[in-house]
Amino acid sequence: MGEVSVQLRPYGGWEHCLHLSNGVIELVVPRAVGPRVIHFGAVGGPNQFFEFPEDLGRRGGEGWLPYGGHRLWYAPEHPVRTYYPDHDPVTFEETPGGALIVQAAERTTGLQKSLRFTFSPDRAEVTVLHYIANTGDQTWELAPWAMSVMAPGGEALLPHPAYIPHPEGLLPNRAVAVWPYTSMADPRITWGDRLTRIRQDATVAGPIKLGMTVPEGWVAYINRESLFLKRFRHEPGAVYPDFGCSAEVFANERMLELETLGPLVRLGPGQTAEHAETWLLGPLERGLADEELCAFLSDL
Repeated sequence: MGEVSVQLRPYGGWEHCLHLSNGVIELVVPRAVGPRVIHFGAVGGPNQFFEFPEDLGRRGGEGWLPYGGHRLWYAPEHPVRTYYPDHDPVTFEETPGGALIVQAAERTTGLQKSLRFTFSPDRAEVTVLHYIANTGDQTWELAPWAMSVMAPGGEALLPHPAYIPHPEGLLPNRAVAVWPYTSMADPRITWGDRLTRIRQDATVAGPIKLGMTVPEGWVAYINRESLFLKRFRHEPGAVYPDFGCSAEVFANERMLELETLGPLVRLGPGQTAEHAETWLLGPLERGLADEELCAFLSDL
């Protein structure tokens, strides 16, 4: 442990994939498409991410493919710009504690996406920096949007700010966005005082999506007795997309997406937007009430 290993080996039908590990956790990045992480988990353990088996090993073509794993988009979602195909090969270079993965600039927008991974020397933790560089001559309003497609069968956690009694709490302190294809009575959603829980359930058909203001700066996914925790920076006073959301969850009968967003920026030519997440993987104490669970996750 302590030394980050970077190896080039096959995975999922792709001949050349980067396998990065600090001896505790490992992630796999295809070189043929992306930038994306197709596998993340404990060394020798199951993939915490979902893979679309019909897309593994594919490359090229005209339409966008989901592939699975973790990817970088930019909000607000747009029916054309958002679904720019990421079928081209990526470049990489080793960096202290990890690697940098760079996509060719989008031909339609001039925007270029990159991911930089920096592993903790001895913990099940990696920091993922998401970059969107404007290599074109047009200014774009956007927010970096980091999306992890999680393996089925788990439950996402979105934390709420602490309760403030009336009349101390006269002004709202959070926003909740509900997408038009989502029923507020959907059985996959549990509304709590400190947490909203969204379950991935293979027996319930159709998509749902919620977004929230999350000043606590973390979201989590519990699955197979493992905890996947994402930490990120929520900037007070900044303008976020989708009615002020800094975290969002999408789920259907196949998978669940755990998403965080940066603030909206006007990205001019030559400028770069950055959004950081830190991923932590570990076991979870069982039987914790929502308040105890929030305290436990906040202290990790």
